[in-house]
Amino acid sequence: MTNMQNPTVFVVGGGAAGMMAAYMAAVSGAAVTLFEANPMLGKKLRITGKGRCNVTNNCTPAEFLEAVTRNRKFLYGAAAGFTPADTMHFFENLGVPLKTERGRRVFPVSDKAADIVNALEKAVVSAGVAVRRGCRVTDVRPEGEDASPAVKTGGEWIVCDAVILATGGVSYPGTGSTGDGHRILRAHGVPVTALKPSLVPIETAEKTGDLMGLTLKNVTLTAKRGEKTVYTELGEMLFAHFGLTGPLVLSASANMQEGDITEYRLFVDLKPALSFAELDHRLIGDFTKYSQRDFCNALDDLLPKKLIPYCIAQSGIPPHTKTAAINKVMRQKFAGLLKELPFTPTSFRPIAEAIVTCGGVETKAVHPKTMMIKNLPGVFAAGELLDLDAYTGGYNLQIAFSTGYLAGQGASAYVFAKTDV
Repeated sequence: MTNMQNPTVFVVGGGAAGMMAAYMAAVSGAAVTLFEANPMLGKKLRITGKGRCNVTNNCTPAEFLEAVTRNRKFLYGAAAGFTPADTMHFFENLGVPLKTERGRRVFPVSDKAADIVNALEKAVVSAGVAVRRGCRVTDVRPEGEDASPAVKTGGEWIVCDAVILATGGVSYPGTGSTGDGHRILRAHGVPVTALKPSLVPIETAEKTGDLMGLTLKNVTLTAKRGEKTVYTELGEMLFAHFGLTGPLVLSASANMQEGDITEYRLFVDLKPALSFAELDHRLIGDFTKYSQRDFCNALDDLLPKKLIPYCIAQSGIPPHTKTAAINKVMRQKFAGLLKELPFTPTSFRPIAEAIVTCGGVETKAVHPKTMMIKNLPGVFAAGELLDLDAYTGGYNLQIAFSTGYLAGQGASAYVFAKTDV
């Protein structure tokens, strides 16, 4: 029989989802202990948004769901139960002023991720959660006929009334996201999909070393699989020594998970504000203006200086051709290149460099209203451990907060229901 005065919930993982789950279970009346393998809470959260923490996106629940690239129907209840607006109110009520930037990305006014982590940790402790840092959980036990739920740490089983696993994915393993939760659940027969990098830079067949560090703003990136467009968006990207990165590229990677990456092609529209005809007219004007110049010296008004040699090489037009000698066919072919500059993906960068993990606990194995795992009574899951991911822009942290909120509520309701038995 559960102690009616003090039903217990153990939360494994002190990241965004784990701390939210622990807080909600505690304010719902359960006695909560949070286990974190690192010596500090929120280690990965501290480096998100380049240390600024893009805490959520200032959008509606419907818009949030549109940004989710996998299993969005599973999130309907969680998105409604704890919305992006709720996340903003939560942190502002904890004393963290927020601001909304380009793309409706929400950051702390201080631009310090530590302010988000510290506020969340303070809320957890103030709610009465006992925190065990530097304590790795290696196994869990579900509710059984002759046994209560429990976690195993340091070779010892510790009994509780419910367990919430929020151990994260496998990206940024140095922060503690080492796949422990997936291994534990697989061993208990819970289906886990293949773990792959998402929101990750892309290596290309094209040599981009000379372009390294160049940022392109207000361009459109399109990803195609065969003739099918799987992603197209206006925004910012940049070149690396291995290929492409930046916000557009990271979001494109989330839509390139089916099949092999070599089945895809990427195209950059360098002049999305101009139609093909308008761009052709612009080239006529520039070539007339610089009619005595070589082709390679007539593009400074149109393209970033660093990009000019690359585009010329891709066009096949000899760089020292006089602009007056460039005929209509050559000019229009070049205009077409600028509207669809092609890149050939060869691989994603390693999963350790990915912002989030694609894959995880299959959502069909989890109750969407409570986050309890269907074949493990008393065991709940939240956050990146689940097979859920989204575009960049604060959406993935919102998944963590929404599912953590629901798991905390679900676990608390579960343990208190047992007291009535």
